[in-house]
Amino acid sequence: MPLPLPRSLALPPLFSKVLLSAGLAMSLAFAGPAPAALAKDKTVPLAGILKPGTPISFADLIEKVSPAVVSITVETREDAPQINLPEGLDQLPEPFRDFFRRQMPGQGMPQKPREGRALGSGFLISPKGYVVTNNHVIRHAAKMTVVMQDGREFDAKLIGHDKLTDLAVLKIEDDKPLPYVSFAEDVKLRVGDWVVAVGNPFGLGGTATAGIVSATGREIGPNAYDFIQIDASINRGNSGGPTFDLYGNVVGVNSQILSPTGGNIGIGFAIPAHVAEKVTRELIKNGVVTRGYLGVSIQSLDKDLAESVGLSDHKGALVAKVFDGSPAKKAGFKVGDIIIRLDGREVLDSRDLTRRVGELYVGHKAKFVILRDSKRKTLVVTIGKRPENLGEEPDNAAPAQSSLDEFGMKLGKLTPEDRKRLELQENRGILVEQVETGSIAFKKGLRAGDALLVAGSTDLHSPADFERAVQAARKAGRKAIRVLVQNRNGQLFTALRLDETKKEEN
Repeated sequence: MPLPLPRSLALPPLFSKVLLSAGLAMSLAFAGPAPAALAKDKTVPLAGILKPGTPISFADLIEKVSPAVVSITVETREDAPQINLPEGLDQLPEPFRDFFRRQMPGQGMPQKPREGRALGSGFLISPKGYVVTNNHVIRHAAKMTVVMQDGREFDAKLIGHDKLTDLAVLKIEDDKPLPYVSFAEDVKLRVGDWVVAVGNPFGLGGTATAGIVSATGREIGPNAYDFIQIDASINRGNSGGPTFDLYGNVVGVNSQILSPTGGNIGIGFAIPAHVAEKVTRELIKNGVVTRGYLGVSIQSLDKDLAESVGLSDHKGALVAKVFDGSPAKKAGFKVGDIIIRLDGREVLDSRDLTRRVGELYVGHKAKFVILRDSKRKTLVVTIGKRPENLGEEPDNAAPAQSSLDEFGMKLGKLTPEDRKRLELQENRGILVEQVETGSIAFKKGLRAGDALLVAGSTDLHSPADFERAVQAARKAGRKAIRVLVQNRNGQLFTALRLDETKKEEN
């Protein structure tokens, strides 16, 4: 039996109808669009919306994409190094040799291969069974098993892998088309955008976490590719899993975490979709990734280097070395050239140039705009194939004597021993015999034993050449002089200021 309302609380009929209508409207608004409407309108995210950008729930999104996300179990097998007997043991009398052998069982004997297990994540990008994961997940694999969300297991075959981007493609076979997801096309991620990660952390398959894009274009180590930083929880076992936007598109492949403990602290890194899509497509087609090769050693410009050649900004990449027989050498590149444009687009720095050259196809005729002696010049290069193991290289130099202490250096002649130590081959170069602590040269990283090869546009064969180059730079109104240095780590340019004193006065 309904309780009667006091007259003071009773509502007029018309007002109660208005409230009822408003209540129904609000309940419908908070319920979000019907699933059918979401399916028809691709501009609406798969998560319901309270207000733009604020999901009520990720359930619809996760339900849609999860069937295409897989767990990967890897059985690893690595050859164990052979343990050799200590040097000189075979010279001991037999009784002593036997004694030491008993103390070190297995010494000198071939060791059994080391076996283990690894867990990772991956996702299907095709109904034909192509699976994307990380290269480091399957690196030492003897056997790979892909486990679907519904519990089905498939033996996987390696199609191809790429160490540079840490990506790999596997293949599984089924009689029916398999569920899959797609890479986002031309996505413009912004800091603060929602992302959802699905994977297999610590062997807990089908785990979903949500967060935001914390940063884009994040440089991690020597890798030429920039990562997406996310704060969605990423842990061991998430490697190779996908990061989704709210539309169910893969915007990144989870690859690394930053953590002192190995667990999540809110800093994870994903390989951007535009990189992953290109690499996986080439792995499926060819089994390997072929990258473009120019054949130069480059470095970014700093303020002093830019001023030493009369530039007002730091954009561009400075050529520190041109390798013999390379496409760059054939096209006429020279040490000291500054690359400012590639195929009509501005070059920001050495990292930008490395990435863009790597993305060019072998045989592509690339147009480079360079600055040489403050004049623009266009060089057309037929891009070559990047060598498999692009290693470290040596370089070049030559003689005379004197000293110049303006920058805090004492300069002298290169001996044959210096040339051998620095792997110098060209007939140029002078030796840095001494560098004063606190001097301009010291602050720029120059040390005793280094060689100076070029100053400004002058090849150096004696300290007198260096002095003349400095005077010429001053006469031209330069605030700094560019110097090509050779040390044990290779060649690089630096710039010595001409408007500073030799060292700070005490």
